[in-house]
Amino acid sequence: MADEDKDQKTEQASERRLNEALERGQFARSPELSLLFLLVAVFGVLGFTLQSSARLVADYAIATFTHLSAAPVTRDTVAAQFSDLLLTLGKAVAPVLAGAVGAALLTSGVQSGFRLTPEAFGLHLERLDPSAGFARLFSKDVLIRTGIDVLKLTAIGFVLYLGAKALLADPLFTVPVEAAYLGQFMGRAVVVFFGRLILALMVVVAIAYSYERFKTAKDLMMTKQEVKDERKNTDGNVFTKMAMRRMARRLMQKQMLAAVATADVVITNPTHYAVALKYERNKDRAPVVLAKGENRFAQRLKAIAAEHGVPMVENKPVARLLFGVAKVGETIPTDLYKAVAEILAVVYRTNRYYFHRLKARRMEATA
Repeated sequence: MADEDKDQKTEQASERRLNEALERGQFARSPELSLLFLLVAVFGVLGFTLQSSARLVADYAIATFTHLSAAPVTRDTVAAQFSDLLLTLGKAVAPVLAGAVGAALLTSGVQSGFRLTPEAFGLHLERLDPSAGFARLFSKDVLIRTGIDVLKLTAIGFVLYLGAKALLADPLFTVPVEAAYLGQFMGRAVVVFFGRLILALMVVVAIAYSYERFKTAKDLMMTKQEVKDERKNTDGNVFTKMAMRRMARRLMQKQMLAAVATADVVITNPTHYAVALKYERNKDRAPVVLAKGENRFAQRLKAIAAEHGVPMVENKPVARLLFGVAKVGETIPTDLYKAVAEILAVVYRTNRYYFHRLKARRMEATA
């Protein structure tokens, strides 16, 4: 049954599944990549700090052995000398340790996409199952990893052999040389060995990490049914969403109908559109749209406006523009300021008694 499920996994992992896998700590990881980053970091730090660190240790050794005969050997002096030794060695080694720690953090970040994986630190009892562990010992994955390890050892051994062969041809082993040449030879040997070792590891890492990414992507693949179920859970039920939208639309219509009674004017088309506006001096910076509707809903707005004596003005272009561009609860567009101001001026002159009652009506509505 498990093999059948695996065969049915033909779809690439979704973004949600990938995120969940990262949180569980299920991502491509390769110990060879950690080793490569560590070697590069240590080699790079030594290239910048080796001379200064060697000079620091040499100065300490010279100062110590120069005054060794004159320094009394007591408990206090031994403790002081030991503290100075630790401090000197710490200063020399600290950059290398910092580089190693930085390389470890960078490796983890590169492999995990620089994301925290809290679930990866939890206790997973299924990993303690002996039967599952025994099965993993003889799995295809273990065989491939064993092959990668053999390739890694072969590549490193071959590189070290070539490096040793090249260095053995140096004149140091055939003719007498000065003592200073020995230091140059050792420095050159370190560069040769480390450089070739890093190049060999880069090839191994490219193979190993590519396989880990391929294996992880394959393990996270989904069946078509899983894709459908996830999409359904993510997007939600279509019918539920439609019902929620209908409910929201009804609620908004109910609020608009209730707001018409406090409008200053209702501008009509006259049959297709109706837009209710209000403007309170010293409160609104411009007329605000209380409600708008078309066709049947426009007729309902007009009926409520007539019931409460709200002034109605027929202006087809203004009504059409307000319905198309204005939003309920927001001020009208600046392009319509002049046209609406002219309409309101006429309404204020011809319906003074209505506006005398409107103030009290608004206070009742907000109470």
